[in-house]
Amino acid sequence: MKLTNKVAIVTGGGRDIGKAVSLKLAAAGAKVVLNYFGSAESATHTVDEITSNGGEAIAVKGDMTKSEDVALLIEASKKAFGNEVHILVNVVGGLVARKTLEEMDEAFWDGVINLNLKTVFLLAKHVVPLMSKGATIVNFSSQAGRDGGGPGASAYATGKGAVTTFTRGLAKELGPKGIRVNAVCPGMIATTFHDTFTKPEVRTNVANSTPLRRQGEANEVADLVVYLASDEASFITGANIDINGGTYFS
Repeated sequence: MKLTNKVAIVTGGGRDIGKAVSLKLAAAGAKVVLNYFGSAESATHTVDEITSNGGEAIAVKGDMTKSEDVALLIEASKKAFGNEVHILVNVVGGLVARKTLEEMDEAFWDGVINLNLKTVFLLAKHVVPLMSKGATIVNFSSQAGRDGGGPGASAYATGKGAVTTFTRGLAKELGPKGIRVNAVCPGMIATTFHDTFTKPEVRTNVANSTPLRRQGEANEVADLVVYLASDEASFITGANIDINGGTYFS
């Protein structure tokens, strides 16, 4: 899967799955524009790793829930690598906190939905005008978007479920232009997300309940993203692909 001379924007590309995606895209030949917000050190290390291996990458700080920051990210991409974008990967998102309906207020709800859904809309809105036939978008949904999520994750699950639907809608809209849109739906992946929000015993139980009897790794998700971004996946669009070790079948 060769992505030589293709320009890829990866939001949330500074750590965990986003970092793995950035590294794998660069290894396949893409020029990577890595967005981060709170992970400056990790983002810098990721860029250094890419460039030390002969790749090209820049890191750009920005809050992807804000249109003005998205616009600055696009301008940085243009300045570094030209006016065309071939690959957009929307990794940015998060649970923020586990809260029941009783515990949530309107500000919390809006913040979680904006982080997980508005970001995908804003990036598509700004990037699609720079795309042409053969370009591709890979969004990040979640197993939570399929099954409603765990305790206190209803807002997050709702946002990710909406990403699934938005992915299908964009695939229909952009398909006639030759632009493919897909999403990945990770289950239990060994990341700081679950270090923060999931108890160790719950992680062990979930891992043991999968047919493969383990958690997934960030690199495994990144491999799927690279495949979807490549010409090898040229007839796949509108798909929301589960990567969860078989624990849930859509």
